[in-house]
Amino acid sequence: MTTTAPPGNRQRPTPSTAPRQRASITRRPLTGMLFVLPTAVIVAALFIVPLVILLYMSFTDWPLLGTPTPNGIENYVDISSDEKFLGAIKFTLFYTILTTVVVFGVSFVLVAISNAPRRGARFYRTAFFLPYVVGTAAASLLWFVNYNDQVGVYNRILQGIGLTDGPVGFLDTPAKATFSVVLMVVWKFIGFQVVVLLVGLQSIPGELYEAASMDGANTLQRLRYITVPFLQPTLALLFILSITGSLLAFDQFVVLTAGGPDNSTITMVYALYKTAFTSFDLGSAAALSIVLLLSLILLNVIQLRLLRSKD
Repeated sequence: MTTTAPPGNRQRPTPSTAPRQRASITRRPLTGMLFVLPTAVIVAALFIVPLVILLYMSFTDWPLLGTPTPNGIENYVDISSDEKFLGAIKFTLFYTILTTVVVFGVSFVLVAISNAPRRGARFYRTAFFLPYVVGTAAASLLWFVNYNDQVGVYNRILQGIGLTDGPVGFLDTPAKATFSVVLMVVWKFIGFQVVVLLVGLQSIPGELYEAASMDGANTLQRLRYITVPFLQPTLALLFILSITGSLLAFDQFVVLTAGGPDNSTITMVYALYKTAFTSFDLGSAAALSIVLLLSLILLNVIQLRLLRSKD
C-alpha cells in the first residue's frame, strides 16, 4: 500500500539547492555552444571567409601577379556587356533546360520498365545505376574515345550496319557537340534519378491504387491524383539537383569539346575557369562566381517556395 504525502508536507528545494539548479540551467546553453563551436569554426573557415574574400575580389582589378586595385562595379559591368560572358550564360541556360527535360523524360520511361513486376527488373536497376559510380571526367574521357571518328566504337557501329558511308564527326558542329554531351550526361546520371524515383514510388501505399481502381479511375487519373502528389518532394529534390548540376557543368565540356567548336559550348563555370587561369583576370572571375552563386541561391529558393505552396 502506498501513501501520498499531504501537499503541505512535500519537500521543497532548500535555499542552498536552488542556486545550483539555476547554475545548471544557465550552463546548458554554454555546453550546447561548445558542441556547436567546432562545426561553426569549420563552416566559417571553409565558406564564410572565402566568400568574403571572393566578394572583395569581385570589386577589384586583381591580376595573377601584381597588386590588386579597387575598380568598383567595373567587373560586373563587363559581364553584362561582354559577348563571351553573355554567350556562356545563354548556353548554360539552354544546356540546363535541355538536360533537365531529357533526363527526366528518359528516367520516367526507365522507371516504368524497372518497376514493373517482370523478370530481370533487379538487373535493370543495377545496370542503370552503374554509370553513376563513374567519375564525370572519367566518363567523359570514355565517351570522347567512343566518339572518335577513327577508332570510336559508335562510328564502327554506324558503318557496320550501313547507316553511314564514312566516319561521323560527333563533335564537329555546335549542335552535334551539344547533343553528344547531353547523351553522355543522360547515360551518366540517369541511374541516380531512376533509383530515387523507384524509392519514392515504392513508398506510396498500394491500397490507394486498389481503391482508385475500384472507383473506376484510369491510369492517367491514378498518375495525376496519386502518383504525382506523393512524388512531389522526390521530384522537387531531383529537379533542384538536376538544375544545380547543369548550371555547374564543367568536366564534360573540358574533356569532350574543350569549349568548341568556335567557343559555342562554353558554360559559366568554364568561362570562369578560362578567365581566371587563361586570362589571369581574377577579379572578373570572382564577379562571375558571385553571379553564378546568386543565380543558384535564387533558383533554389524559388523551387523550395513553390514546393511549400503546393504542399
